[in-house]
Amino acid sequence: MNRIEGRVKVTGLATYAAEYPAEGVTYAYPVQSHIAKGRVKRVDSGPALEMPGVLAVLSCEDPPDLAEDADPELALFQRREVAYRGQLVAAVVADTYENARAAAAALRVDYDPDDHDVRLHPEHPGLYRPEVVNPNFPSDTGHGDVEEGLAAAATTVDVTYETPVLHNNPMEPHAALALWDAEGRLLVYDTAQGSSTSRDMIAKTLDLPPDRVRVVARHVGGGFGSKGTTRPQAVLAAIAAREVGRPVKIVLTRQQMFDVTGYRTPTIQRVRLGADAEGRLTALEHVAYEQSSTLVEFAEQTATPSRVMYGTPALRTAHRLVRLDVATPSWMRAPGECPGMYALESAMDELAYAAGLDPVELRVINDPETEPDSGLPFSSRNLVGCLREGAHRFGWEHRDPEPGIRREGEWLVGTGVAASTYPARRLPCKAVATVRDGDFLVQVAAADIGTGARTALTRIAAGALGVAPERVHVELGDSDLPDAPVAGGSMGTASWGSAVVRACEELRRDGKEGRADTREEIKGDARLARHAFGAQFAEVRVSSVTGEVRVPRLLGVFAAGHIVDAKLARSQFIGGMTMGLGMALMEETLTDEEFGGFLHRDLAQYHVPACADVPDVEAVWLDEQDGELNPMGSKGIGEIGIVGTAAAIGNAVHHATGRRIRELPITPAKILLPRF
Repeated sequence: MNRIEGRVKVTGLATYAAEYPAEGVTYAYPVQSHIAKGRVKRVDSGPALEMPGVLAVLSCEDPPDLAEDADPELALFQRREVAYRGQLVAAVVADTYENARAAAAALRVDYDPDDHDVRLHPEHPGLYRPEVVNPNFPSDTGHGDVEEGLAAAATTVDVTYETPVLHNNPMEPHAALALWDAEGRLLVYDTAQGSSTSRDMIAKTLDLPPDRVRVVARHVGGGFGSKGTTRPQAVLAAIAAREVGRPVKIVLTRQQMFDVTGYRTPTIQRVRLGADAEGRLTALEHVAYEQSSTLVEFAEQTATPSRVMYGTPALRTAHRLVRLDVATPSWMRAPGECPGMYALESAMDELAYAAGLDPVELRVINDPETEPDSGLPFSSRNLVGCLREGAHRFGWEHRDPEPGIRREGEWLVGTGVAASTYPARRLPCKAVATVRDGDFLVQVAAADIGTGARTALTRIAAGALGVAPERVHVELGDSDLPDAPVAGGSMGTASWGSAVVRACEELRRDGKEGRADTREEIKGDARLARHAFGAQFAEVRVSSVTGEVRVPRLLGVFAAGHIVDAKLARSQFIGGMTMGLGMALMEETLTDEEFGGFLHRDLAQYHVPACADVPDVEAVWLDEQDGELNPMGSKGIGEIGIVGTAAAIGNAVHHATGRRIRELPITPAKILLPRF
């Protein structure tokens, strides 16, 4: 199908959070901390209040009424303590955006600064083991004796990989428009990956019952996790509108987004592998070091992919976290699996070379019968099929395994492979299907964050009703619709689609209306390991003169259940793979150790791939039948595309140059030092 909302998007008619009209709208502009740790001594609002059009100044001098148990990142102006550079410490509301911004610059904030600590390193004295890692996995797991397995191995590797701070950078900036009606009900147009979850969080923060808050997010211009939880701009718009008695709009600048909308934690990961003479693993250990803020514990599940991927008699995974004077990390596309699989799949490539084995065959040899950590049977697992199909399509059989020998002029040429995985989850969801004017209306508070949710749900509903898609209208993006989980974790379509199918089935029985709530159905799901799998192949060309890395070919082969719509699926897969290329070669946010905060703060410094960087990206999938997942038999596809790509490119760079770069991104400077 073509995208249902495609026409309104390309003609500019789709309305995003900052674009809704409101009579008498005013504008808020935030003021950020210039220190990384300390206290706000005084906020002098006098100069700002004297400026044209200024209506109010919000700060800790007169804290707004918020719930005592509000999330610390959303409890705006409740404390004088500063937890990180860039934290919101005040805001100005004015009649125009320009007046608000000018007044914010005139606001005087005095601080009592303190010494800060913003550097993650594996010997940090503050490292500790969190009880759980996201969303609710045990921090450490293991079975067997890793040391014994390593001692008995014919080949071992012991390597450490590092990934930097990464930022999501969706095209649409974080924005909100808040309006209070005469009865005291709040309406927020928000850039939210979930209108139901955003409503609940805003209500909790403002100490309101959820039925007094409505969140609308009909179109969302990307999120990649950064809009998966409520962000400060939504709360700021709400409390500012309450303060001035008029609608308030706020749009964060790209620079502000780097500070207050989350980021992927940097990681330091040690991976130890052992294999016998045939290449079968005897031990696997994966330990991840990462950071969070002093405000909130956010522990990314970095080592969890190693609990899924390969069979071994000895397995240990562990996470260590340190609370630093930094902003709170958050979800970024394929959290945990993305950086974790980069380390694991790079280490597997190193093991293959050390053991004299083909990297594809090493993975095939160690494909497990059941999930290695839990022992649960897989609902379906077709990793070997993805590897075999990818190797055939990529021409892997013609590959000379010797690294650093293929040269075309100044260019060294290499190829690499990596596997990928991502959980196939679903959460409870509600939906309503009714007959309207001879056609069908399906309502669910799902979110379309650019992935084509409207189109996928239309197709799912049409199939369940046995009618043409043109007869189905899907309404979403509004918390007043039946509750739905967030668009994240590659579980949106599975969760929403399950409720839509059940509502449509009920409608066919009833004839007028069908209502569904999948909570009880999901409680009855069989206890199985549910995952999508894939294999990524990359060809690179590395200049021996400049160190530039080019990627002329990327191939991804995926086993992700039933594909609801081929056109949408291809876009998701190649989008994820393109983000993986950015992770491998370009993306990096540097931390300012002297002053705190981030040194890269816009898209002039934080580089992302353009179309010219990925001339040939191919995504294909196996026809996978898995009846244990949901009524559609589908697995999530939004995130698995990114998971193995960085490792595949890194492994290809090694094959081209003979050098391992174990710290992302792989830049010309790292390749040329030392020179070839």
